[in-house]
Amino acid sequence: MFSLVIPVYKNEPTLRPLMEQLTAMNTALGGQLEVVFVIDGSPDNSYTLLHDELPGRVFNSQLIVLARNFGSFAAIRMGLSAAQGPYYAVMAADLQEPIELVTQFFTMMNTEPVDIVMGVRTARGDPWLTRTLSSIFWAAYRLLVQPGMPRGGMDVFGCTRKVCELIVKMDEANSTLVGLLVWMGFRRKLVEYRRQPRSSGKSAWTLRRKLRYMSDSIYAFTDLPILLLQVTGLAGILLCGCASFITAAAWISGAVPVKGYTPLILSILFSASLILFGLGVVGGYVWRAFENTKQRPLFIPMTHERYTKEGTE
Repeated sequence: MFSLVIPVYKNEPTLRPLMEQLTAMNTALGGQLEVVFVIDGSPDNSYTLLHDELPGRVFNSQLIVLARNFGSFAAIRMGLSAAQGPYYAVMAADLQEPIELVTQFFTMMNTEPVDIVMGVRTARGDPWLTRTLSSIFWAAYRLLVQPGMPRGGMDVFGCTRKVCELIVKMDEANSTLVGLLVWMGFRRKLVEYRRQPRSSGKSAWTLRRKLRYMSDSIYAFTDLPILLLQVTGLAGILLCGCASFITAAAWISGAVPVKGYTPLILSILFSASLILFGLGVVGGYVWRAFENTKQRPLFIPMTHERYTKEGTE
């Protein structure tokens, strides 16, 4: 069975066209499609529409309603935990990703040695400003957080049961699902596609959500801010030390007309640099303690083969 998880939030206008496309996907997959819709506290009539329409569809389906809007990543986790696999995929309900892409995911996972398939946008039918801001966002993400993130980010992906079980097990708050996929590794394959223009409504991926996503990713996957504190503080200490020697030499030569001003400034800068460096050191300890609270596995075995005199087990 192929399980597709679709979080739903303010997607009422696209649900009927989406279900028609899912019917065609079910035929292409030999009638083995299961679709798990997760209503993420949507304020429109998405639940009523799906509740009335799904029983008459030819594909197997589940309909889950969350108590409020917990966010798309929480909804996806919920859907993955309820899906029955052994192959899983996740896509949005806004029809901006071509449905054939998900079919390709399932086919690849079923026929090739791959654990995670990621959809990578090579082009998008959005306005120029939206495309530019998105490119800047994902470039900054790759630079500051995870260099292994595909260029242009990732919204749609497929994975095997083993990967799915690990995702569900890592129930980290204020983390990112896509970041966990990149962090886990496994055998991955990228599939390029062109994102379609939005047919109705507007994206919930606002600037505020993007900034929250970036901050969550930084706090969850990198200690870069702590390293910046340490480097900035240490550089300030060294520069103040060098400036002190220069100032002492200037005093001896009589090149400093106003005595007391320069040492005061250097003392302030030295103290501030020392505080920054101290915060960086303390932050390093806090980061390591925080890493332990996540309880992520120290290693993830992908395969395990044993060889005996009789052959391979």
